[in-house]
Parts: sequence; structure tokens; C-alpha cells
Amino acid sequence: MKKLVAYITSAYPEKSFSIDLSLALGQNGVDMLELGVPFSDPVADGPLIEKANHKALELGFKFKDLLEISEIVAPKVDTLWMGYFNSFYQQDMNKLLPLASKLGVSGLIVPDLPHEEAAAYSDLFKANSMSNICFVAPTDSEDRIKEVVSDAQKFIYMVAYTGITGSGVAENLQPFLSSIKKYSSTPTYVGFGVNAKTAKDKVKGADGVIVGSAFIDIILKDSISYSDKIKQCSELAQIIKNEIN
Repeated sequence: MKKLVAYITSAYPEKSFSIDLSLALGQNGVDMLELGVPFSDPVADGPLIEKANHKALELGFKFKDLLEISEIVAPKVDTLWMGYFNSFYQQDMNKLLPLASKLGVSGLIVPDLPHEEAAAYSDLFKANSMSNICFVAPTDSEDRIKEVVSDAQKFIYMVAYTGITGSGVAENLQPFLSSIKKYSSTPTYVGFGVNAKTAKDKVKGADGVIVGSAFIDIILKDSISYSDKIKQCSELAQIIKNEIN
């Protein structure tokens, strides 16, 4: 069974909505949840996620909101935090990782933390039974792929193309996937540009997909109620889960 990972922006449009949506997604095909930490300059994210980040910050997002959402959601849905390193560094990694682990969070996804710099925290992650998810991209050399994935934990985040999330550019991923699997048996999930139309094609040869912008597009709709947003996101999760399997 191939896995579905869903990204949502924490506390947007509000904390209780994030909790309700997270639990609903977990009941409708989502295997892992990325709780996004709103950040002012989300450089790896496309316009929809960037917009949701900015709106969450405008509404007064605080890091404690992420903690409170996680406390309720993480025991019920496998939860990771996705954010930019400054957001975590400001909380003091030596304190943050034990707290995250206590809440039930299983790992971090930090797109702007280079592999070499992440190595400085590897013992801290291991001591707290937390995974630091690694990224590989089509621009990486064979040697680079081997280095990055050799100690990959939980899953490998395979960037489907060079660019930002949500732009839907198509690329032939098979040679890239073959290179990854040559050096690691850790599951490989494809992210960037995955939606209901592309999921079936993008998951070929991979172990799962990561979907963010497609959910955020629904969440950003001001014309529909919270309950309708949750319903539409749940239906989308079911569709994508069926498409990849």
C-alpha cells in the first residue's frame, strides 16, 4: 500500500480548524501529516502555500499554536513538523526535540537545512527517537544522492522537479528513483506538483506521495465554510489515495 503524506499550514485559518482537519485527513487515507510552521519567506514553497503562511502570520500565529495542535493530533495521526530552520532554531533545538518527541511528533522536515549542517543534530534526533527527513533533487549527482540517503530515516523526500511546490512541472523520475533505491531501502515519497491529476503518474516506482498545494488551494477558499473545506480536503485525500494504489 503506497502512502499519502498531507501538508497543511498550522493554525490557518485558526487552530481549532487545523485540529479538526488533521483528524479528518487521518480518517480519510492520509498516512502522515506535515504540520507546516508559518514562515515569512518560505523559499521552497509555491504561491498557494506562501499565501497561507502569510495569512497565518497576519492572524497572529505563535509557535505555541503548533504545540497545542500537535498535542491533540500527533497521538492519533503520524505527525511531522515542516518548517524553515530559523523557526526551530529560535526555540532551542536541545529543548525543542525532546518536547516534540513527548508530544508524539515523529520528525522534522526542514528544506533549508543542508545535509552537512543537519549532521550536527543527528545525535540529538536519535536520542529523542525523531527523524530528520532528507531531501534529494534531480540536480543531485549520483555521489550526492548516495551521501544524503545513506542514513535516511522514516522516508526520503524526493523533489519531483527543480523548482517550488505546486507548479506541476512534469519530469521523467524513473532514472532518479533508481539512483535513490540503489543506495537506500528507506521508502521514497515524491513531493512537489502532486495532485489528483498527477498522483498516479508521479508515484510510479516510488513508495508514496506528498501533497500540499492541492489541500491548501481548498483551505484558502473564502467562499466555503470550514466544514465544507474539511469535506473537500477529505474527499481529495480519498481520491489521491485511490489513485496511487
